[in-house]
This record gives sequence, structure tokens and C-alpha cells, in this order.
Amino acid sequence: MDASPKDQAGILDFLSSGRAFGDSAPPERIETNGAFVFLTADRAWKLKKAKQLPWLDLRRREARERWCREELRLNRELAGTEVYLGVTPVTQDRDGEFAVGGEGRIVDWLIEMRRLPAAQMLENRLDDGPHVRPEEIDALCDRMIAFYRAHPAPEGTGDVYAARLRHESRLNASNLREMREWLGAPLPEPLLDEALAEIEARRPEILERAARGLLVDGHGDLRPEHVCLLASPVVFDRVEFDPDLRRLDPYDEMGALGLECARGGAGWIREQLLDRLEAAGIAPPGSALQRAYALYRCLTRARLALDHLRVPKPRTPAKWPAVARACLAQAERLGRG
Repeated sequence: MDASPKDQAGILDFLSSGRAFGDSAPPERIETNGAFVFLTADRAWKLKKAKQLPWLDLRRREARERWCREELRLNRELAGTEVYLGVTPVTQDRDGEFAVGGEGRIVDWLIEMRRLPAAQMLENRLDDGPHVRPEEIDALCDRMIAFYRAHPAPEGTGDVYAARLRHESRLNASNLREMREWLGAPLPEPLLDEALAEIEARRPEILERAARGLLVDGHGDLRPEHVCLLASPVVFDRVEFDPDLRRLDPYDEMGALGLECARGGAGWIREQLLDRLEAAGIAPPGSALQRAYALYRCLTRARLALDHLRVPKPRTPAKWPAVARACLAQAERLGRG
């Protein structure tokens, strides 16, 4: 049976209360486009929203269970079983009382995770300090290098990857032009066409890199908010809903993380990440392909930022035009380079 966010209202009220997780104080609740996360003293509990997303239909409870388990499986490969602890049912007894992992019928599912220290998230370190240290970036890159070596992309990824980059580049151009009135600044029109042309021109090199086994099954959404700089870095929230987003060039993925860090004021991180990949023996793309990857990433991030404003009531409408402008300015600097 399909459900809607309204059908989860009682579950949300329960999970937001102090009685849900055995704490006297209500948990901190964080809402994203596709989920609610409840933070207790030492745990993070993720409830997928009962809704139709552009990329996934989560209206059925069975679908939410399936994708909770897939998220658990994929993220245990990267973050480990000590961070991704399990999938736990929300139950309801005959009296209508909800419980986490209790008796009664199963009404929903939660991913149970160890809570990571917010102060050590890369995003927060960039914003609030202390300054990120080069040795921390080396440790992060080494963690990803080991993961990449253990997770090569499957055969046939090159064609799919090149086609996705071309499709997304076209989407970047069309959507940014469509949403230009929300930008609050001139749209760099020539750069949109240039970025697409660069991706199309680099297709032979992408296929050649795929044939050499240089593409990987990576994270798929590697951003500073998904990195915790512990002594042994933790990378979490790996994409579960579309394997094609994870199958890419490690220089594309790590370069994208570096671009995000540069917008956070730490431009040195991108160069260090890419240099570390090369020092580890992972052959780099040519400079033109690296530039094409970077342009693609900046424009994609700008497009996705403005796409938040397509929903009737965006949660933070003032945020997204500023994000898009920063990404487009970064792309223009790359274009001039």
C-alpha cells in the first residue's frame, strides 16, 4: 500500500519525542529532501520519507525497507560496520503505541548509525575551524584510495559514464537557462556550451581510461558534509539509489570534493587530493579532461542548487541562489584558466 508523508505523522511525532530512544530529552531532528535524521547522544537514526522522489519511489513500506538495507550494505563497505549498525523496525502494538524494535506490526524502518562528532565534520571544520591540516587530507585520500582499489567499476562503465556526463551537461545548460531569473546575477551563457563541448571532446579519453581499469565504484556524492575527520577518517552517506552515480573516475570524484572545499575557503585541498591519487600510482587524466570534469561539477552543483526552488515551498529559499552564484563564479575562473 502506498503512503504519504501525512501517514508518517504519528511515527514522526513519536520519534521526535524523548520516549522513542530511551532518552529523557527529545532528539535533535534534521530534515533532508528524502529523510529525517534523529540524533541522540550516541546514535543517528534515519527515517526515509514516504514520498515519490524524482529518482526513487518510497511510498511503499517495503520499498523503504529495501532501500534502507541497500544503504546499509553499501555504506558498510566504506564507513564500516562500527558506523552503520543496522536496520531496525518501528513497530505499533494493539494499543496503537509505537516502539523502536518493539513488539507488534512493523510500520516503518530506521537505519541505525553511530553518531559522529559534528565538530569533526569536514564541512564544519571548513566553516568554524580548527583549520584542516594537510595530514588529515592525506589520511582521507588514503582511505579513499584503498576503497577505490577494492571497488573497480564493472565492465561497460565507460560508455555509461561518458553518456551520463554528456546528458547531465545538457541538463545543466537547459535548467540553468530556465532558472536564470532566480539567480540574481548574469548567467555565463558561453560557459554552458563550452562545458558540454569539453565533455563531448573528451569522450575518447574517458573510454580509454575505462578500458585501462581506471574507473571505480565510488561514493557518488562525496561532499564535505559526508566526511568526518577522525583519526581514521569516516566517509558516509554513499549513494544507494543509482549505481551509475557511483561509477566514475576517481579524479572526477576527488576533484569534486576539492572544489567544494575551495568554495569553503580551502583551495589547497583539491590539489593535494589529486596529487595524492597520482602519487599512489593512479594514472591521472590529461589536463583538458580534468578541467572538463571540474566545469561539469561546478555547473551541476549550480543547477542542483537552483532546482531546490522548483518545489512549492523550499525550506531555505535564500540559500540556493547564493550557492549557485558561487559555483558559477568558480566555473568562470576555471574557464579563464
